[in-house]
Amino acid sequence: MAVFGSVCVTVILNLCVLGVQTLDLLRATATSGNPPSTPTVHCWCANYPNSTLCSWPEPYDFPPIHYVATYSERHGQRVTECHLIPPSSSSPTSQQFWHCHLPNLKLLTNYIINVTAVYSGGSSSHLTSFMLEDIVKPDPPVHVRVSPRNIKDLLVEWSPPPTWDNLDIFPLKYQLLYQWENRDTPRSVNDFFKQLGPLESTRVELKGLTAGRTYRFQVCATELLGLGKCSDWSSPVEITIPRTKP
Repeated sequence: MAVFGSVCVTVILNLCVLGVQTLDLLRATATSGNPPSTPTVHCWCANYPNSTLCSWPEPYDFPPIHYVATYSERHGQRVTECHLIPPSSSSPTSQQFWHCHLPNLKLLTNYIINVTAVYSGGSSSHLTSFMLEDIVKPDPPVHVRVSPRNIKDLLVEWSPPPTWDNLDIFPLKYQLLYQWENRDTPRSVNDFFKQLGPLESTRVELKGLTAGRTYRFQVCATELLGLGKCSDWSSPVEITIPRTKP
């Protein structure tokens, strides 16, 4: 429904794919002026199955008066209001994000979260569904360290993300990415890379690397059985292989 000019504007976008258990419903209603911005909600589980967060950006131009966020089992009757966490940064130059904490979700259960932004002239909602196992995404590994073993060999080690506290029950596996630059071409500098994994260990020895070359290493973590997706890459660590003596 749309009444242009001043009275009421309603915009609804509905995407529902029952076969893969996904549902997205965007609804915006304004009593005057332009329709308010609809929250873009993203959910992930960084500590399976204990900690799930959903987030959405605060609009730059027209922030709402407040948000209302609730969640429920997809076919259940009980609706729970989730704990809202306001943006922590006050910098006007960076994007501000709201977070919603969803504790103690059930395994293998479809959930629906409804985030509504309330404005003086109307409201805007984003309704989306998810299953916990589909949104698992650990935080990145930490304390990546690289040490020489021999002239052309390196040992790369790292630690699991500290926020993942169920390693005994839900182990992690890792992928190692290492990159280098090829400066032999006359016209450009090309980045090359190799990716190793999955690795259940938190260390790997690399042999036969090139003397004089600088390598950059990063690691990502994923649940051992492949639930969800890999974490973001860890902060890069660089090391230059020393040249052999003539």
